[in-house]
Amino acid sequence: MAKHAFITKPEDNVRMEPKDEYTHEPEAVINFNESAYYNIYDGEQKIGGWFRIGNRVNEGYAEVSICLYFPDGTAGFMFQKASITTNDAFEAGGARFDIIEPYKKLHVSYDGDILVMADPQALLNPSKAFKENPKKPCSIKLDYTGISPIYGGEHLKDDGSPIELDMEHALARAHFEQHVKAEGTITVGDDTWTISGYGLRDHSWGPRYWQNIYWYRWLPISFDETFGAMIMTTGTADGQLDCGGMILNNGEYELITECTVDSEWDDDFNQTSMRIWAKTEKGEYEITGEVITLVPVRNRRQLDSGEWLHTRITEAMTEYRYKDKVGYGLSEYCDQIIDGEPVGKTIPAAR
Repeated sequence: MAKHAFITKPEDNVRMEPKDEYTHEPEAVINFNESAYYNIYDGEQKIGGWFRIGNRVNEGYAEVSICLYFPDGTAGFMFQKASITTNDAFEAGGARFDIIEPYKKLHVSYDGDILVMADPQALLNPSKAFKENPKKPCSIKLDYTGISPIYGGEHLKDDGSPIELDMEHALARAHFEQHVKAEGTITVGDDTWTISGYGLRDHSWGPRYWQNIYWYRWLPISFDETFGAMIMTTGTADGQLDCGGMILNNGEYELITECTVDSEWDDDFNQTSMRIWAKTEKGEYEITGEVITLVPVRNRRQLDSGEWLHTRITEAMTEYRYKDKVGYGLSEYCDQIIDGEPVGKTIPAAR
């Protein structure tokens, strides 16, 4: 089984301290990444989004992503490679993430432009999308509150020493997640929404190339203040699989020991719905999801040989159901593109 830093199992030895809420000393590798991510969805007003800053200080920039899902099915998106010279903060390209109180109080803000797309599939051709769709001024101010324990951290050996990373597959040295609630305002052009909802945040640090992971399915889900989930399945090019996550149940995390994600697809291999089965030491859970709006994004990297590597990530705001509960979250599906096709097309566990 391929061990993934994003997945923590009951038997894992994990280190996590309040100081890890803040940025870390960069490792002496060119692809050191430290990133933080927040999502939010207001189920009553049908608006939400996700926000990410990924500091790549040894390469001199931060990846800044802002994605919004509007009630009418349109979407807003902005991506920048913003110049940075230190890893001292998550602040770049008009976005800023602040830790007010570790694990409990956080703040997300953004002031800048956002591309507004009537058809989010326009992002399949980013250069054309940015030429043909309008940019509008955007302001986001959200106060986040942690509503769960912390999931994950830095995985260690039994003796407490760091695990040597497999640089061919590593996405992080350490990674943690937390369910949250948030409230605040989103302004786009002349429109302002005062929102309140639930979501999930994460924080990773360590060496990362997006091309280091063959495929994954990541589903952060929030139903209310007492119930949610995160489900992840992933695999390597040689067929090794890993899966895991957690169920938030009445303020506690139940770590997932087994899980599956079975998806339905459109003609472009975009997920349209999914059936999730998850098992913890306390029980089994079945959750279904229906995609509301999907935004396709990508990451490309050129090798010294001149070859381009292409990673496809479909970011879908999704409505989830568990028994009589209705919740929301993302379904984030990542595939490497090989010979023009997403690798998950031919892998049963990825479908």
